[in-house]
Amino acid sequence: MKEMVCIVCPNGCAMSVEQNGDAITVTGNKCKRGEEFAIKEMTCPVRTICSTVKTNSSAFPVLPVRVSADIPKDKIFAVMKEINSVTVSAPVKRGDAVIKNVLGSGVDIIATDSLPDNN
Repeated sequence: MKEMVCIVCPNGCAMSVEQNGDAITVTGNKCKRGEEFAIKEMTCPVRTICSTVKTNSSAFPVLPVRVSADIPKDKIFAVMKEINSVTVSAPVKRGDAVIKNVLGSGVDIIATDSLPDNN
């Protein structure tokens, strides 16, 4: 039995999850989304990442970025290592891929703000 708190909606349901073989039973959830969250957490937990990358601009030394889709929880540190190894050059527009297909995951690291050209 595993205890968890649902993070899908503001209810923050305290749930109990029991796994017997392939069968997963969820109790304590107030909605279907909670059950889906608990099952996903037990089978393949995923997370989103928001961070910053270095730039070569003295006016804007960092640029905020995020993943374009959830990534497996066990890949967070490897993805962060890739994000931390990047330095971008202006111009970058909001929504541009800073790293395409990070670690072969099919997920891009995208800019959440623009980096104007210094010229």
